Amino acid sequence: MMLFCVCSLLTSIFACVFVSGGKLPEPEVKIEVMHKPFVCYRKSKYGDMLLVHYEGFLESNGTMFHSSRHHGDKNPAWFTLGIREVLEGWDKGLENMCTGERRKLTIPPALAYGKEGKGKIPPSSTLIFDIEVIEIQNGPRSHESFQEMDLNGDWKLSRLEVKEFLRKEFEKHGYSANDTHHEVMVDDIFKKEDEDKDGFISAREFTYKHDEL
Repeated sequence: MMLFCVCSLLTSIFACVFVSGGKLPEPEVKIEVMHKPFVCYRKSKYGDMLLVHYEGFLESNGTMFHSSRHHGDKNPAWFTLGIREVLEGWDKGLENMCTGERRKLTIPPALAYGKEGKGKIPPSSTLIFDIEVIEIQNGPRSHESFQEMDLNGDWKLSRLEVKEFLRKEFEKHGYSANDTHHEVMVDDIFKKEDEDKDGFISAREFTYKHDEL
């Protein structure tokens, strides 16, 4: 279970439209602010980790298909905003939120489970979510995380710096360093993240919101 958590963290950190003629309009999320605190110390942005409670409903008949407060372990859920850990409709609808804010999101099928559906979600379903942000933290794709990894402060990550970060993360979770395994991971990370192939991962390459994410 611990190894799964480590791998999930590393995947979050180093996550691995074209239309001929006119461009089709992109589907949109309808956002309604249900509650907003009077004081807001920070707003959620791409790369942040959010802790949320939520309830999900089918727009067609109002059926609740999940509630973090009443189903499962009844605990709020953590996720990283903007890297498709959750529905694309969440990534689009939960930016610029304050701790304690509640929003109602109406998400079209294209930004939810599409034509296929999933589990209790019928195909081509529009979904409604009532979401409350409990906490906001710096995420693995934040500028703060980049600066922590950038050991020499030159605003780019070398293979050595990424390898050192992997070593520390594995040791932090109780696993001994494995140079051969880490080299393979570093190769894969640079293949996906080093867009200009200059041998470094720049701050822009690390934090930029790619269209495919």
